[in-house]
This record gives sequence, C-alpha cells and structure tokens, in this order.
Amino acid sequence: MRLAVVGFGLSGSVFHGPLITACPDAELSAIVTGNPERQQQARDSYPDVPVIPTIDELLQRSDEFDVLVVATTNALHVPLSIQALDRGLHVIVEKPMAGTRAEAESIFEHADSVGRQVHVFQNRRWDSDFLTVQRILAAGELGRVHRFQSAFERFRPETQQRWRDIGSADELPGLLYDLGSHLADQALILFGPAERVYASARALRAPHLANDDTLITIEHTSGVISELAVSALAAHLAPRFRVLGNEAAITIDGLDEQESALRDGNVPTDDTWGTTQRTVRFHRGDGEVQAHPLDRGRWDVFYPAVASSIAGIGAPPVSPESAIATITLLEQAATSAQSQQWVRCS
Repeated sequence: MRLAVVGFGLSGSVFHGPLITACPDAELSAIVTGNPERQQQARDSYPDVPVIPTIDELLQRSDEFDVLVVATTNALHVPLSIQALDRGLHVIVEKPMAGTRAEAESIFEHADSVGRQVHVFQNRRWDSDFLTVQRILAAGELGRVHRFQSAFERFRPETQQRWRDIGSADELPGLLYDLGSHLADQALILFGPAERVYASARALRAPHLANDDTLITIEHTSGVISELAVSALAAHLAPRFRVLGNEAAITIDGLDEQESALRDGNVPTDDTWGTTQRTVRFHRGDGEVQAHPLDRGRWDVFYPAVASSIAGIGAPPVSPESAIATITLLEQAATSAQSQQWVRCS
C-alpha cells in the first residue's frame, strides 16, 4: 500500500507514521500538512517522504497513492473521507470517524458505491489490557459477568490551547468523542449491543470549554452494565478495568504502554513490542489475590490487517458494522448528556 497521511499532529506523527513504516506491506508515500513547524518535523522524521502543503495538491496526484490516512481534526473526517473516495483512494480515518450514525453510514455507503474500503483506527482494541480481558471472558473464568467498569483517567488541571479543549461544536471537542470512543467501542465488543444509555459530560476545568469529565452507563441487551469513565481531572486514578462476575472478578491498573513507546521513538519491530510489567489481578472473594501477566499489546497488527483486507484476503480489522455501532452509541450518549435522561438505543 502507498499511503498518504493528512495531518501531522499527535495522531499522524506518533501513531500512524511509525506504524506504517513498521508494516512490511505498507509504504509511507506522502505527508500533508500546511503547518511550517510540522512540515519540518515531518522532513526530519522521514527525509525521503514528500511533504505536501495542501490536501488539494495531494488529491490532484491521487494516482500516486492507494490509501489516504485522515489524521486531522474531527471536523474534517467526513469531508476528507468522501473526497478521497471520490478520487479512487481507500481511506483510514481516525476515531471518531463522524459525529452521527447518519454520517458514518454515508461514508461506508459511498465507499461501497465506488468500490473502495474505509477503515477506522480504533487502535485500543489491541491494548495489552483489553486483549487480556477479552481472553479471560472468552474462557469464562469469571462466571456470569454482571458489571464492567472501564476508566481512562489523567490529571491535567490546566487546559491547552488546542482544538480538543477549545474547538467549535463541529470539531467534536472533549473527551466524550475522544477517549470515550475507545471505551464505548471496547464495551460493545465485550458485551454486545446497548439497550439504553445514560451519560454525563461536564466541563470542570473551564465551563465554557469542552467536556473533560465524562461518565457513560450502558445497559447491554446481554444484561451486563458497563460504567465508562473518562476524565482529565482525576488526581487519583481508578483501575483501568474492573470486571465483576458471579464467580470471580479482575482488576487491571495503569495504561497500555504502546503510546508512550511510540512517543519515545520506538517502533514495533520484534516480539518484545507491547510487552508490559503490569498484571491482571484475580479476586475470588476470599481475600486472596492472584496476579498474572498481561497479553502483549498489538497495535502493530492494524496496518497488516488493512493491507490484507484491501488485497481481498482478510477481514477488515474494524468492521463497518462495529464502527457504526460505536458512533451510534456516542451520539446517543451525547443526547443523554444534553437531556440528562436515559436514551433507549435502537
């Protein structure tokens, strides 16, 4: 695959660039950014990769590429995806791919109509802790699960002058659509469709800015209740995961280390990638706690899976149906947060 990455902020520079270069079936063929500082950063990081100043110029050269990676602000995810599809390109789009179910469906429908594929970068499906939780639940080690708690919390009391904190409504700023998209996606994978949802999305650091403390409660049709928490103002961090069953429970602390590894300039080149010293703790109700290693984190599987899907020899790493389900839940959570009422899911 010849990939062009549009946007070279955190997503483009820390996530997509290194993961593309680590994929044997992919080639980073262009970086699009109009920011002079980021242009220089891109040249320093990838001296052999052309840096193109505008998306219009790249689309005029669309026959030189196979895939456009949309790593821009949220407001551009939908229009850039459509433009790329119209130019014959496959698309990889950062989460959240859209703000509404209708927008998400329109992207996939358009892709079908032009014979191209759209893939959503839900990379935290391959976190070490989430893969471990999946394996434990699949093995039935907790018995019948009745409650799932998932928290992604940090302590950043000062806001930053960036669109995620101060952006306009069409940019979908705040944590509900940002980290909340990961937690909602994971909950739906583990426990299936939502029956109804209730959410609170507050702006604690500055009331006129984006939400920075968000809670989502999901009642799944399977009977499990998921409690999802995302906060930028947590001076004490909750467990990343706490799962309660009728036979046992598990807890996992801390965050997956793959992001910090990429920030430090590491790339996934061998079997040590994604390894962690964190553990999953089993609680049997008798006070005894047993700790076991976590599975490896595997963000490195995303791009090879996309390549296989485009080649017609593998399933997409994130199916259109699951991507739409996640956006639908976020849209319903946003409606609940605004109305302060439960929203029944359809």
